Amino acid sequence: MAPPDDAGRSAGAARPAVWRFDAIGTRWQIETPAPLDARARAAVLGVIAEFDRQWSRFRSDSLVAALAGGAAAVPAPPDASAMLDAFDALSAATAGAVNPLVGASLEARGYDAGYRLVDRGAAPAPANWQDVLSWDGGMLRLTEPAVLDVGALGKGRLVDRVAEALEPWTRDGLVVDASGDMVVRGGPHRIGLEHPYDARRAIGVVEVTDAALCASATNRRSWGEGLHHVLDARTGEPVRTIAATWAIAPASQPSPAMRADAIATALFFDGGPQLAAQWRVEWVRMSTDGRVEWSPGSTAELFA
Repeated sequence: MAPPDDAGRSAGAARPAVWRFDAIGTRWQIETPAPLDARARAAVLGVIAEFDRQWSRFRSDSLVAALAGGAAAVPAPPDASAMLDAFDALSAATAGAVNPLVGASLEARGYDAGYRLVDRGAAPAPANWQDVLSWDGGMLRLTEPAVLDVGALGKGRLVDRVAEALEPWTRDGLVVDASGDMVVRGGPHRIGLEHPYDARRAIGVVEVTDAALCASATNRRSWGEGLHHVLDARTGEPVRTIAATWAIAPASQPSPAMRADAIATALFFDGGPQLAAQWRVEWVRMSTDGRVEWSPGSTAELFA
């Protein structure tokens, strides 16, 4: 018998239909047993467009931009409670290192809506963010100007939403892959863990069945000397000790990709492994000196 290919299929197995497209600044790939029809594709693109209009800090007409521009309150999007409740847990677990009001800190380092990539120095996010931001009564409110950034878990949440939108067409399985954040229904799929310092290599392989896998690395969305998108909200400084993280949450959990994405962010800080254990998320992380750690239940096959 021939060995399985990269997707875990044996020789002779039917190849899935693959739909690739670009959205929210990243490459998407959706694998399904049969090609998706026009209605299914429209449903996916509609979900992504709506989420982007609500949460993107890179477009001037979003709800987040309205808040940053001085609006005291806007209608809360449907994902507000799920995501901001998760931020509460992330912030508590990491002693405030993860904070949804880190947007202005990222802009100060150059990662702004215009992609100017000009570093103006460290700017800590508001430590009392729960006093500044509220999400109850169907409204999203700020008591003072701030820039909301849901990058710590937002793409995972959107991957979950896309998978949910495709359920009527994909009862035999699917893979939604948004460049590092994915949901697998069915499987197994063997997936390489990309080396953060050499994209041609993997530090290991993990087999994913009915689960979400999310990854984060400091070599992605990086610019300038030592500048990248993973900031410690308490200081406004980029993380220096962890280079890459991977987290796997079972599909039986609510919003598994959002949880895996959140844990992939939390693993850059102390407290991340503890929250992962609490949420029953398995993980691997690599430090900047090349050491690799993993959770006790991790089934990843590691080379380094």
